[in-house]
Amino acid sequence: MAKAVDEAVELGEQLKRDGIVIRTYDLWKTYIMGDTEIHAVSGVDVEIHRGEYVAIMGPSGSGKSTLMNLIGCLDTPTRGRYYINGRLVSSMNDDELARIRNKEIGFVFQTFNLLPRATALHNVELPLIYSGMTSEARQVAAIQSMRHVDLGQRMYHKPNELSGGQRQRVAIARALVNNPSILLADEPTGNLDSATGNEIMGLFARLHQQGNTIVLVTHEHDIAMHAHRIIHVRDGKVERDERVK
Repeated sequence: MAKAVDEAVELGEQLKRDGIVIRTYDLWKTYIMGDTEIHAVSGVDVEIHRGEYVAIMGPSGSGKSTLMNLIGCLDTPTRGRYYINGRLVSSMNDDELARIRNKEIGFVFQTFNLLPRATALHNVELPLIYSGMTSEARQVAAIQSMRHVDLGQRMYHKPNELSGGQRQRVAIARALVNNPSILLADEPTGNLDSATGNEIMGLFARLHQQGNTIVLVTHEHDIAMHAHRIIHVRDGKVERDERVK
């Protein structure tokens, strides 16, 4: 047992030295439906380096959302190993996973997931509440993050006073405020019109140029083409992995 732990730690350190932020080994997620086993993710091996901009693409039911939940530590695999930033997270308990989600991953969702009665600034502050920072330090960090997404003039507006694109920018600012290892975006333009969606994708391009690692989950080919690499998922497996830029 001790040898296995030492080997896992050694492998994690090697992955960090190699600049690998995400590494899965034979990752599976199986659901039991009556007498039937549903393999939503089937033996996936994925490697994503620091600074990459990757899209995970596939039709509805392909397993891409389940894979996103595993990568985002929102779910645990049935079997296989998953490292994020050198740490083996596939064997962590719920409390440990919660800490990893807060520190290592910035989430951007299709539905924004903002608190309706809180200001934009307070929404951005939320991930910092569990970090032990003072309220003054949290506010400074949140203001910087808001300015980073060009919303410095809208900090004290509530979500219903903002456009869809502005709400998504607030969500992106919240995702960035902890300086996470990866920015994980799930259909980030799904609730936006085409012009606003293009603006948001332009923002992601800028964030990538500034060094952020971005993983984008989408079923839309034109959105996936904004990334530099596309991992195509079908029937729970990686169908192909192509570099597009």
